[in-house]
Amino acid sequence: MSEPSRIPPGAKYALAIVSLTQAMSLLDRNILAILAPQIKADLNIGNAEMGLLYGTVFALFYALFSLPVGRLADGWFRNRLLAISITFWSIATGMAAFASGFAMLALSRLGVGIGEAATQPAGTSLVYDYWPKERRGFAMAVMAAAIALGLGGSSILGGFAADWWSRTNPDSALRGWQFAFIVAAAPGFILAVLLWRLREPERGMMDGIPTPVDPAPFAASGGVLASVLPGLNWVTFVRRGASLRHWVINLCALAGIVLLMVMATRAATAFSPRPPLELGGLSINPHALQWAVVGFGLIVIVNLLQGLSLSDRPAFAVITRSPALIMAMAIGALQTMINYGIMGFTPSYLMAQFKLSPSQVGLSFGLLSAAIGIVGPMITGPLSDRINLRWPGSGRVWVTLFSLGLSPLIALWVYAAPDSTAFYTRFVIYSIVLTGWLPPLYALMYDQVLPRMRGIMTSLYLILTTILGLGIGPYVVGLIADAKGGQLAPAILSINWVAPLIIMLLIGLGLRVQRDESGLMQRARDAGEPI
Repeated sequence: MSEPSRIPPGAKYALAIVSLTQAMSLLDRNILAILAPQIKADLNIGNAEMGLLYGTVFALFYALFSLPVGRLADGWFRNRLLAISITFWSIATGMAAFASGFAMLALSRLGVGIGEAATQPAGTSLVYDYWPKERRGFAMAVMAAAIALGLGGSSILGGFAADWWSRTNPDSALRGWQFAFIVAAAPGFILAVLLWRLREPERGMMDGIPTPVDPAPFAASGGVLASVLPGLNWVTFVRRGASLRHWVINLCALAGIVLLMVMATRAATAFSPRPPLELGGLSINPHALQWAVVGFGLIVIVNLLQGLSLSDRPAFAVITRSPALIMAMAIGALQTMINYGIMGFTPSYLMAQFKLSPSQVGLSFGLLSAAIGIVGPMITGPLSDRINLRWPGSGRVWVTLFSLGLSPLIALWVYAAPDSTAFYTRFVIYSIVLTGWLPPLYALMYDQVLPRMRGIMTSLYLILTTILGLGIGPYVVGLIADAKGGQLAPAILSINWVAPLIIMLLIGLGLRVQRDESGLMQRARDAGEPI
């Protein structure tokens, strides 16, 4: 069956609404960065703990719940799922206004992570059923631009709201940063209504691959969650008749991950000792909490893949037998580590280095991040569509390689700026290049799986990028900054040391991607997919 190329009625509106959802998710997620200095002063916590809040605590629950909601997105109404999700995370964002210590802020971030878990799998799957394949680079560019808008908007909104409240209500028990969380939460409730009323498109129509109705999406979603939770996954093993090989791999992976996390905790504690955190009456080493969360996430990844091999052999085969898809996911995870490490601490760097207020940084850095962050994806998205027509598959890779190969070199120049004006001028060039990787890489990944597998593939990608990227990037930058007496510039730049590995993976991806995309249908048939 030939693929349709006409953009159907409502596609642009759907793209706009889903993109706004992406923007809101990044706004509520990233607002912590601009408010960090005030929160640190009020709650007496350090950079490593802020990295925990910004990245790790959020990352665990975002990654974990992206798996069942990703499966739910493959079988249920994606518009309703998104509406429910944004309502939940908006409530959780508002909870931070009542935080008087690390524990309540951590609980708020936990809730935001759970709520935002549906954003990528449900949103991207929905958009792909509105837009034809040859225009998806543009669609992903719009969504990537929305991410930039949310990142920039978090700085603008957070900085101004916090400063305005502190200035006009100096004697209020409600601090400026707490008021900013209330303001950030409010728009989500309006967007939830619009999402609920959005039309659900026919799944697989734009790819010419009819997809049958899922008879029990909630049961399947619950099964995914049970299959990945440590302990419960063994019950799933018994019920599904897992082989001895499954048990051996699972237990060996569990032991190896625990050992690795203990070693990482000891190394981090020796490198940058931190006072214990008080959580529910318990004193916990923040480094132990960090690596326990990362280890839990790694175990979940192992359990997910093993569970998928038992419950959905075609999806497991399509995903794991595509070296191109695996390399693309690794590239995304490593680059996310860089991006979140930079974005999590750059506002604090600007305030400390150039003696700027939160509102000054919020306006300048926020507007710049939003505007330039939109420009980069809007250039590389359509450009990758054109280049990909000339070099199918690999065309998108070369656009990504340009972005991710050049940006670390520009970063050295940016963070050596002598004043804020020079910093912002240089950051313009940096942002245009740095943000250009999202549309081509994302479009490439979604072409490696069948329409019915996009939700679970997105969830697997999200847990990798969240645990390895968001969960490690900000923490490592904060860890290094604390060890260097609070110096943020060298800590931010240090995260770019993963760039050489990214470049090597991109070269391998360029050589492999078209072969794996062409073999998609055959991989699915060989594994028993009825197509």
